[in-house]
Amino acid sequence: MTAPVLLDSITDLRPEHAGAVVLSGSHGGRYPAAVASRGGIRAVVFNDAGRGLDDAGVAGVLALGEVGMAAAAADCMSCAIGSAASLAGSGVISVVNAPARALGLRPGMTVAEAAALLARAPMPHGRLPALRESRGARRLASGLVVQLLDSASLVGPADAGAVVITGSHGGLVGGDPARALKAQARVAVFNDAGLGPGGVGISRLPALDARGIAALTVAHDSARIGEAASALETGRISHANRAARALGARPGDRLADWLATLPPEPG
Repeated sequence: MTAPVLLDSITDLRPEHAGAVVLSGSHGGRYPAAVASRGGIRAVVFNDAGRGLDDAGVAGVLALGEVGMAAAAADCMSCAIGSAASLAGSGVISVVNAPARALGLRPGMTVAEAAALLARAPMPHGRLPALRESRGARRLASGLVVQLLDSASLVGPADAGAVVITGSHGGLVGGDPARALKAQARVAVFNDAGLGPGGVGISRLPALDARGIAALTVAHDSARIGEAASALETGRISHANRAARALGARPGDRLADWLATLPPEPG
């Protein structure tokens, strides 16, 4: 049996992974599922990110069933989001789609047990459609311009000095502080993904504090993970680092209300 491929982020998929079973530290929302589907893999296991608002943390797992890909998600409290090794080592399945269930996967089994069953999965009969462009900008009534990125993987050097709202989880990918954010942004917003063991779902925040970036998370049950616009429209702050607290960010406040207090330009 070929060993599964471990990827801390599903965006690390490469052409050579086609046909593989992938264990990914990413959340199981629609964007990661679309990446997995377009990558031509056989089957995948994600982190359920606490499931969150409208079950967004597993929406992609269920959508993959529609194109015949066996997929599952692990309970966010059983393993560290952003870490494929943690998923493989201690993950416990919480959600399975219909093709995975047909292979014998059930909630409560370990990810290791699930991976062995997924090795027998047939290749999907179709692929999920490519998602619409998942980044944009919005000017708030205050004049502040915010960048909306459904995945933090879309952050780049052009976002230096920007207010960046992502749909991604707030955990360090692979536990690596260097992957906390790919730009020296003014503000960075993430989803707390149900926190996970040891609060791993907010582990980007101290790493970004060390770089002088104000960073915070919205509660997973207040905004749909994987959707930056949802964080802006309904997100409620759950955690803020020291730099963000110095700017007045407080847990329990609406993200939009706090953003309205920021000057359009830093200084």
